[in-house]
Amino acid sequence: MIEGLIHEPAGLKNFGIFFLLATLFLLFILGFVTYAILSERKVLGFMQLRYGPSHVGGKWGLLQTVADVLKLLIKEDIIPKLADRPLFILAPVIAFAPAFMVLAVIPFTDNMQFADIGIGLLYYIAISGISVVGVVSAGWASNNKYSLIGGMRAAAQMISYEIPLVMSVVGIILLTGSLNLNDIVAAQENYWFVLLQPLAFLIFIIASVSELNRTPFDLPEAESELVAGYHTEYSGFRWAFFMLAEYVYLFAMGAMTTVLFLGGWLPLFSFLDFIPGAVWFALKFSVVIFVIIWTRATFPRMRADHLMEFGWKVLLPLALANIFITAILKELF
Repeated sequence: MIEGLIHEPAGLKNFGIFFLLATLFLLFILGFVTYAILSERKVLGFMQLRYGPSHVGGKWGLLQTVADVLKLLIKEDIIPKLADRPLFILAPVIAFAPAFMVLAVIPFTDNMQFADIGIGLLYYIAISGISVVGVVSAGWASNNKYSLIGGMRAAAQMISYEIPLVMSVVGIILLTGSLNLNDIVAAQENYWFVLLQPLAFLIFIIASVSELNRTPFDLPEAESELVAGYHTEYSGFRWAFFMLAEYVYLFAMGAMTTVLFLGGWLPLFSFLDFIPGAVWFALKFSVVIFVIIWTRATFPRMRADHLMEFGWKVLLPLALANIFITAILKELF
């Protein structure tokens, strides 16, 4: 009992430190989400020959997203009379919490990571799949046919594209022999895996965009068909939670793509290693995010049947072929 009392202050101190760090990181992520939305609107405006946000916060509209968030926070919180109230309230939290949890295992530099666990890649895949439960719950709890269809589409889409997403990284696991994300980055010291696994990279990017429910895979919230899909009945800060979850996952997917295929914090060339690793990570991460935004501006929404066929008949066989080819080449060389 005395030993427990001796160790209790240290335990509380560690808890306080980790809680403070997590809070600061959450604030950083909120800042990213705020300006990722602004950046996306500006990039889309540029690609579509229009200005985008250009009033609130100067000609660049730097405070437009801040104003939008404040508007959402003061809007009335409406819960439909026939909705499943407890589940309706809980669904946005279920959708957001896993999006933030997966960030704990992502290494941003060799000494900037919350949790260096041996199975970081497995943890990321397992936890990220939980968010769809929140989406399906929101669709069901809203007691709205459009919301329910959006929730069911999200479930079908997640099942269809989670499989090729997971299988695309099996080749990397074969090459490195590890599920540790730090080991995966270290294995790319000579060659980034985007060069050794180009097919896996392509599959991972496509499946990631689908997992994010972004154009051209935004069937669960297709405005022209389902009003807004699974969050049709949501307003105010609860609706903001779903948007927050989407952009936090955008951050997570961009970071994970950087770690798995672009060498993480490693420099482009060895003679550039004087540039801090955090700068290299940020540059690669920004390119990935730009490509995802570019995809939204370029491709039209897919038809539901084409979406499912593409996942099962194209991405899945290609992912299997990549595993097979990688295994053969590893044995030969």
